[in-house]
Amino acid sequence: MKIKGVIFDLDGTIVDVPYNWPQIKEELGTKGQPILHFLSSLKEPEKSEKWNILQKYEDEATLRATLKEGMREFLDFLAGKGIKKALVSNNSGKNVLFLLRKFKLKFDCVISRESGLWKPSGAPFLAVLRKLKLRKEECCVIGDSHFDLKAAKESGIERIFLLGQDNEKFSSTGAEVFPGVKALKERIEELLEA
Repeated sequence: MKIKGVIFDLDGTIVDVPYNWPQIKEELGTKGQPILHFLSSLKEPEKSEKWNILQKYEDEATLRATLKEGMREFLDFLAGKGIKKALVSNNSGKNVLFLLRKFKLKFDCVISRESGLWKPSGAPFLAVLRKLKLRKEECCVIGDSHFDLKAAKESGIERIFLLGQDNEKFSSTGAEVFPGVKALKERIEELLEA
C-alpha cells in the first residue's frame, strides 16, 4: 500500500541535539523507568523540582540543536508528493515550537508531551492517524530510538525507519536502519514508485 503519511520523531531524527541521557537519568534518579512516567509518578515538591531539572537540560540542548543534514530536502520532497507529515515528540511544546520556527518547518499535525500522550506508548501515533484520517497501513514512522520503535509497534504501524549507525541494536526488530537522511530518502522514493 502507498505511503500517505509519515510520523516523525524530533530530537535525534529531524534535529541533532546534544543530550547526555545517562547523566540526566542519573541526576533525576529515574531507576530505569522512562523519564516522563517517572516524573509523573512523583509527589510534590520533588515532582516540580525534578521537572525543572529536565526542562533546564532540554532548554539548553534545544538552543544548540542543528537541523539534520538533508532533512529540509526530504521534508520538501514529501510535501511535493502530497504526503502528510506529523511530528510526535516527548519534548515540551515550547521547545518543539522553538525548533519549528527556528528551522521554518511545517507539519500537518504536531503532538508534544503536554498532550499527555508519550512514547513509548502507541497512543500519540493513534492520535495522529485519527487527526489526519489515515490508516496505519498508509503510514510509516521515522525515528531514532527504541521508544519510536515500541510506539510504532503498539499502534500497529509496521513500516519503521530509524536513523542511526547501530544496525546491530535494531537487527531483530524489523525496522530498517539508515546511516543518514539521504539513504532514507532514497528508500522512501523506492517505496513510492513501487
